[in-house]
Amino acid sequence: MTATYTLTQGRLPLLISMPHNGQQIPADIAATMQPFATSVPDTDWFLDRLYGFSAELGVSVLNPFYSRYVIDLNRAPDGAVLYAGANNTELCPTSAFDLRPLYREGQQPNEAEIARRIERYWQLYHQALQQELARLKAKHGYAILFEAHSIRSQVPRFFDGQLPDINFGTADGASCAKAVEEAIMAVPTGRYRRVLNGRFKGGYITRHYGQPGQGVHALQLELAQLNYVDENTFIWRPEQAAQIQPVLWRILDALLNIAPAELRG
Repeated sequence: MTATYTLTQGRLPLLISMPHNGQQIPADIAATMQPFATSVPDTDWFLDRLYGFSAELGVSVLNPFYSRYVIDLNRAPDGAVLYAGANNTELCPTSAFDLRPLYREGQQPNEAEIARRIERYWQLYHQALQQELARLKAKHGYAILFEAHSIRSQVPRFFDGQLPDINFGTADGASCAKAVEEAIMAVPTGRYRRVLNGRFKGGYITRHYGQPGQGVHALQLELAQLNYVDENTFIWRPEQAAQIQPVLWRILDALLNIAPAELRG
Protein backbone atom coordinates (compact mmCIF):
# COMPACT_ATOMS: atom_id res chain seq x y z
CA MET A 1 0.00 0.00 0.00
CA THR A 2 1.10 3.58 -0.73
CA ALA A 3 -0.52 6.90 0.01
CA THR A 4 -2.28 7.00 -3.36
CA TYR A 5 -3.26 3.45 -4.38
CA THR A 6 -3.41 -0.20 -3.40
CA LEU A 7 -1.91 -3.00 -5.45
CA THR A 8 -2.84 -6.63 -4.86
CA GLN A 9 -0.55 -9.00 -6.73
CA GLY A 10 -2.05 -12.15 -8.20
CA ARG A 11 -0.52 -15.35 -9.46
CA LEU A 12 -1.96 -15.21 -13.01
CA PRO A 13 -0.92 -13.01 -15.97
CA LEU A 14 -3.75 -10.47 -15.71
CA LEU A 15 -3.91 -7.06 -14.05
CA ILE A 16 -7.19 -5.24 -13.41
CA SER A 17 -6.70 -1.47 -13.36
CA MET A 18 -9.61 0.70 -12.16
CA PRO A 19 -8.30 4.29 -12.46
CA HIS A 20 -11.65 6.03 -11.86
CA ASN A 21 -12.73 4.06 -8.79
CA GLY A 22 -11.16 6.48 -6.27
CA GLN A 23 -13.37 8.86 -4.29
CA GLN A 24 -11.05 10.93 -2.09
CA ILE A 25 -10.22 14.59 -2.64
CA PRO A 26 -7.46 16.18 -0.54
CA ALA A 27 -8.66 19.01 1.68
CA ASP A 28 -6.59 21.69 -0.04
CA ILE A 29 -8.09 20.80 -3.45
CA ALA A 30 -11.62 20.40 -2.06
CA ALA A 31 -11.42 23.95 -0.68
CA THR A 32 -11.16 25.29 -4.24
CA MET A 33 -14.13 23.29 -5.55
CA GLN A 34 -17.85 23.80 -5.77
CA PRO A 35 -19.64 22.06 -2.86
CA PHE A 36 -21.26 19.38 -5.06
CA ALA A 37 -17.89 18.31 -6.47
CA THR A 38 -16.77 16.71 -3.23
CA SER A 39 -19.51 14.08 -3.67
CA VAL A 40 -17.63 13.01 -6.84
CA PRO A 41 -20.74 12.06 -8.88
CA ASP A 42 -18.72 10.94 -11.93
CA THR A 43 -16.95 8.13 -10.08
CA ASP A 44 -16.78 4.62 -11.57
CA TRP A 45 -18.66 3.45 -8.49
CA PHE A 46 -17.77 0.36 -6.44
CA LEU A 47 -15.59 -1.36 -9.03
CA ASP A 48 -13.44 -2.85 -6.29
CA ARG A 49 -16.60 -4.40 -4.85
CA LEU A 50 -17.97 -5.46 -8.23
CA TYR A 51 -14.71 -7.25 -9.06
CA GLY A 52 -14.34 -8.50 -5.51
CA PHE A 53 -13.98 -12.04 -6.83
CA SER A 54 -10.59 -11.13 -8.34
CA ALA A 55 -8.66 -12.58 -5.40
CA GLU A 56 -10.41 -15.93 -5.86
CA LEU A 57 -9.69 -15.76 -9.57
CA GLY A 58 -6.00 -15.09 -8.86
CA VAL A 59 -5.42 -11.83 -10.73
CA SER A 60 -3.74 -8.56 -9.75
CA VAL A 61 -5.73 -5.41 -8.95
CA LEU A 62 -4.58 -1.78 -8.98
CA ASN A 63 -6.97 0.63 -7.29
CA PRO A 64 -6.43 4.38 -6.62
CA PHE A 65 -7.64 6.27 -3.57
CA TYR A 66 -8.19 9.64 -5.22
CA SER A 67 -10.98 10.84 -7.49
CA ARG A 68 -10.66 11.54 -11.19
CA TYR A 69 -11.55 15.13 -10.20
CA VAL A 70 -8.08 15.41 -8.65
CA ILE A 71 -6.41 14.07 -11.79
CA ASP A 72 -7.60 11.67 -14.47
CA LEU A 73 -5.23 8.72 -14.40
CA ASN A 74 -6.61 7.59 -17.77
CA ARG A 75 -5.47 10.71 -19.65
CA ALA A 76 -2.10 11.50 -21.18
CA PRO A 77 0.15 13.65 -18.96
CA ASP A 78 0.46 16.20 -21.78
CA GLY A 79 -3.32 16.57 -21.92
CA ALA A 80 -3.66 15.14 -25.44
CA VAL A 81 -7.28 14.70 -26.55
CA LEU A 82 -8.59 11.12 -26.61
CA TYR A 83 -11.43 11.46 -29.08
CA ALA A 84 -10.88 14.05 -31.78
CA GLY A 85 -14.01 16.02 -32.59
CA ALA A 86 -15.90 14.76 -29.52
CA ASN A 87 -16.51 16.34 -26.12
CA ASN A 88 -13.57 15.34 -23.93
CA THR A 89 -12.68 15.80 -20.27
CA GLU A 90 -9.27 17.13 -19.26
CA LEU A 91 -6.31 15.67 -17.39
CA CYS A 92 -7.45 17.76 -14.41
CA PRO A 93 -11.16 18.12 -15.14
CA THR A 94 -12.74 21.55 -14.73
CA SER A 95 -16.34 20.44 -15.36
CA ALA A 96 -18.51 17.50 -14.35
CA PHE A 97 -20.10 15.19 -16.90
CA ASP A 98 -23.22 17.38 -16.77
CA LEU A 99 -21.02 20.44 -17.56
CA ARG A 100 -21.34 22.05 -14.13
CA PRO A 101 -18.04 23.79 -13.21
CA LEU A 102 -16.11 21.83 -10.60
CA TYR A 103 -14.16 24.80 -9.23
CA ARG A 104 -15.06 28.04 -7.56
CA GLU A 105 -14.57 31.08 -9.76
CA GLY A 106 -10.87 31.73 -10.40
CA GLN A 107 -9.79 28.55 -8.55
CA GLN A 108 -9.17 26.20 -11.49
CA PRO A 109 -5.76 24.45 -11.35
CA ASN A 110 -2.98 26.32 -13.15
CA GLU A 111 -0.01 24.73 -14.91
CA ALA A 112 2.05 24.52 -11.73
CA GLU A 113 -0.80 22.82 -9.85
CA ILE A 114 -1.39 20.37 -12.68
CA ALA A 115 2.33 19.52 -12.69
CA ARG A 116 2.19 18.95 -8.93
CA ARG A 117 -0.75 16.58 -9.29
CA ILE A 118 1.00 14.67 -12.07
CA GLU A 119 3.97 14.09 -9.81
CA ARG A 120 1.96 13.38 -6.67
CA TYR A 121 -0.77 11.11 -8.10
CA TRP A 122 -0.47 10.32 -11.82
CA GLN A 123 3.15 9.20 -11.89
CA LEU A 124 2.83 6.93 -8.86
CA TYR A 125 -0.15 5.07 -10.31
CA HIS A 126 1.54 4.60 -13.66
CA GLN A 127 4.81 3.49 -12.10
CA ALA A 128 2.90 0.80 -10.22
CA LEU A 129 1.06 -0.19 -13.40
CA GLN A 130 4.27 -0.45 -15.41
CA GLN A 131 6.06 -2.44 -12.74
CA GLU A 132 3.23 -4.92 -12.27
CA LEU A 133 2.89 -5.51 -16.01
CA ALA A 134 6.65 -6.05 -16.19
CA ARG A 135 6.47 -8.55 -13.30
CA LEU A 136 3.65 -10.50 -14.94
CA LYS A 137 5.37 -10.56 -18.30
CA ALA A 138 8.65 -11.71 -16.78
CA LYS A 139 6.85 -14.54 -14.97
CA HIS A 140 4.49 -15.70 -17.73
CA GLY A 141 5.98 -14.44 -20.98
CA TYR A 142 3.04 -12.06 -21.53
CA ALA A 143 0.63 -9.86 -19.59
CA ILE A 144 -3.00 -8.82 -20.01
CA LEU A 145 -4.16 -5.42 -18.77
CA PHE A 146 -7.89 -5.21 -18.11
CA GLU A 147 -9.13 -1.64 -17.71
CA ALA A 148 -12.27 -1.76 -15.56
CA HIS A 149 -14.59 1.23 -15.95
CA SER A 150 -18.24 2.11 -15.52
CA ILE A 151 -20.44 5.07 -16.43
CA ARG A 152 -24.07 6.10 -16.21
CA SER A 153 -26.07 4.59 -19.05
CA GLN A 154 -27.16 8.03 -20.26
CA VAL A 155 -24.66 10.90 -20.47
CA PRO A 156 -25.70 13.30 -23.26
CA ARG A 157 -22.33 15.04 -23.14
CA PHE A 158 -20.61 11.95 -24.48
CA PHE A 159 -23.18 9.90 -26.39
CA ASP A 160 -26.78 9.90 -27.59
CA GLY A 161 -29.44 7.66 -26.09
CA GLN A 162 -28.61 4.74 -23.81
CA LEU A 163 -25.26 3.01 -23.76
CA PRO A 164 -25.07 -0.76 -24.31
CA ASP A 165 -24.48 -2.74 -21.12
CA ILE A 166 -20.98 -3.97 -21.95
CA ASN A 167 -18.63 -1.78 -23.99
CA PHE A 168 -15.29 -3.31 -24.92
CA GLY A 169 -12.50 -1.12 -26.25
CA THR A 170 -9.26 -2.26 -27.87
CA ALA A 171 -8.26 0.93 -29.73
CA ASP A 172 -9.84 -0.58 -32.83
CA GLY A 173 -7.73 -3.71 -32.39
CA ALA A 174 -4.38 -1.97 -31.92
CA SER A 175 -3.99 -2.65 -28.17
CA CYS A 176 -4.22 -6.44 -28.16
CA ALA A 177 -3.91 -9.61 -30.22
CA LYS A 178 -6.89 -10.69 -32.28
CA ALA A 179 -7.24 -13.69 -29.98
CA VAL A 180 -8.19 -11.33 -27.14
CA GLU A 181 -11.06 -9.80 -29.09
CA GLU A 182 -12.23 -13.22 -30.21
CA ALA A 183 -12.17 -14.53 -26.64
CA ILE A 184 -14.22 -11.72 -25.11
CA MET A 185 -16.76 -11.63 -27.93
CA ALA A 186 -17.32 -15.39 -27.62
CA VAL A 187 -18.34 -15.15 -23.95
CA PRO A 188 -22.09 -15.69 -23.40
CA THR A 189 -23.53 -12.46 -21.94
CA GLY A 190 -27.21 -13.41 -21.84
CA ARG A 191 -29.50 -10.40 -21.75
CA TYR A 192 -26.63 -7.93 -21.55
CA ARG A 193 -25.98 -6.05 -24.79
CA ARG A 194 -22.35 -5.68 -25.77
CA VAL A 195 -20.33 -3.84 -28.37
CA LEU A 196 -16.67 -3.81 -29.40
CA ASN A 197 -15.02 -0.45 -30.14
CA GLY A 198 -18.24 1.52 -30.16
CA ARG A 199 -18.39 4.90 -28.40
CA PHE A 200 -15.61 3.83 -26.01
CA LYS A 201 -12.49 2.42 -27.66
CA GLY A 202 -10.19 2.57 -24.63
CA GLY A 203 -8.53 5.50 -22.92
CA TYR A 204 -4.91 6.51 -22.55
CA ILE A 205 -3.98 3.48 -20.45
CA THR A 206 -5.36 0.97 -22.94
CA ARG A 207 -3.80 2.74 -25.90
CA HIS A 208 -0.45 3.43 -24.26
CA TYR A 209 0.23 0.12 -22.54
CA GLY A 210 -1.32 -2.21 -25.09
CA GLN A 211 1.71 -3.40 -27.04
CA PRO A 212 0.74 -6.81 -28.45
CA GLY A 213 3.96 -7.14 -30.41
CA GLN A 214 5.79 -7.02 -27.07
CA GLY A 215 3.48 -9.43 -25.32
CA VAL A 216 1.38 -6.86 -23.42
CA HIS A 217 -2.31 -6.86 -24.32
CA ALA A 218 -4.72 -4.20 -23.08
CA LEU A 219 -8.48 -3.81 -23.28
CA GLN A 220 -11.12 -1.69 -21.60
CA LEU A 221 -14.57 -2.64 -20.37
CA GLU A 222 -16.92 0.30 -19.87
CA LEU A 223 -19.94 -1.08 -18.02
CA ALA A 224 -23.29 0.73 -17.89
CA GLN A 225 -23.80 1.45 -14.19
CA LEU A 226 -27.51 0.63 -14.13
CA ASN A 227 -26.43 -3.02 -14.09
CA TYR A 228 -25.23 -2.75 -10.49
CA VAL A 229 -25.82 0.79 -9.15
CA ASP A 230 -28.84 3.06 -8.77
CA GLU A 231 -27.81 5.79 -11.19
CA ASN A 232 -29.68 8.51 -9.28
CA THR A 233 -28.45 7.78 -5.77
CA PHE A 234 -25.25 5.81 -6.55
CA ILE A 235 -26.36 3.10 -4.13
CA TRP A 236 -25.15 -0.46 -4.69
CA ARG A 237 -27.87 -2.77 -6.07
CA PRO A 238 -26.98 -6.23 -4.72
CA GLU A 239 -29.42 -8.25 -6.82
CA GLN A 240 -28.34 -6.62 -10.07
CA ALA A 241 -24.67 -6.90 -9.13
CA ALA A 242 -25.07 -10.60 -8.40
CA GLN A 243 -26.43 -11.08 -11.92
CA ILE A 244 -23.64 -9.24 -13.78
CA GLN A 245 -20.72 -10.59 -11.72
CA PRO A 246 -20.80 -14.11 -13.26
CA VAL A 247 -20.59 -12.46 -16.70
CA LEU A 248 -17.55 -10.45 -15.62
CA TRP A 249 -16.00 -13.64 -14.21
CA ARG A 250 -16.54 -15.42 -17.54
CA ILE A 251 -14.93 -12.54 -19.43
CA LEU A 252 -11.81 -12.58 -17.27
CA ASP A 253 -11.69 -16.38 -17.30
CA ALA A 254 -11.87 -16.36 -21.10
CA LEU A 255 -8.87 -14.04 -21.21
CA LEU A 256 -6.93 -16.31 -18.89
CA ASN A 257 -7.67 -19.32 -21.07
CA ILE A 258 -6.25 -17.92 -24.31
CA ALA A 259 -3.37 -20.10 -25.49
CA PRO A 260 -0.11 -18.44 -24.29
CA ALA A 261 1.43 -18.89 -27.76
CA GLU A 262 -1.16 -16.42 -29.07
CA LEU A 263 -0.10 -13.76 -26.59
CA ARG A 264 3.67 -13.90 -26.30
CA GLY A 265 5.35 -11.12 -28.27
